[in-house]
Amino acid sequence: MIRIAVIGAAGRMGKVLIEAVQLHPQLELGAAVVSGNSSLIGADAGELASVGKLGVKCASSLEQVVDDFDLLIDFTTPQLTMANLAVCVAHSKAIVIGTTGLDEAQKNQLHSSAAHIPVVFASNMSVGMNLCFKVLDTIARTLGDDYDVEIIETHHRNKVDAPSGTAISLGEVVANALDRNLKEHAVYGREGIIGPRTQKEIGFETIRAGDVVGDHTVLFANEGERIELTHKASSRMTFAKGAARAAAWLENRNSGLYDMQDVLGLSE
Repeated sequence: MIRIAVIGAAGRMGKVLIEAVQLHPQLELGAAVVSGNSSLIGADAGELASVGKLGVKCASSLEQVVDDFDLLIDFTTPQLTMANLAVCVAHSKAIVIGTTGLDEAQKNQLHSSAAHIPVVFASNMSVGMNLCFKVLDTIARTLGDDYDVEIIETHHRNKVDAPSGTAISLGEVVANALDRNLKEHAVYGREGIIGPRTQKEIGFETIRAGDVVGDHTVLFANEGERIELTHKASSRMTFAKGAARAAAWLENRNSGLYDMQDVLGLSE
């Protein structure tokens, strides 16, 4: 059994991750971490996640439980993820990262750390979405430059980064397939008299409302037809199960930076 640590165990995603770990036949919860000022320090993580008593008490820092886990699953914030990554490197622990919103410096830190430990990093851990990434590459290459491309994403009102990491990843797949530089051709929202769209721009539209877990659509449009590739997530368990699958896949892997395409055997 692989002993898993879940960071942010008191949050919505943390609780679902604990449940997904307990459901996976190769994994067991070894440690759970909550905020240093949380009233839940010392609480049983299993009871917190409504999966029954597990005998794993919530700790206030990762360092306190470093001997109790083999692999960390982190769906928190960029700053906290980088701090946790450093702890994992220092103690030779593998890590699965689903945190979005990382800047270039943080992504560079991720690459440097992966020289020392095995890391799975993905903007979206959903099996279905990662299949969409694969299909999207084929669609974009086949349609070429004759079709306008727009990416529309919807998330709950509390999501703090925009566009979503998944939307950016979708844009990167399209840009790579069409030999475009996403930084040069991305357009984030439109307002006012902007004139007609350019042929190679890749548009992003962001919606924040209610409790939407995550909807993404890539729209290809030409005169006379539209093609839409849509993925809708209705439960955080979709991402949690993907993270658990990635954690099991990482067992005995060499140091390196992997993604869900590797986990699912979809990499070329």
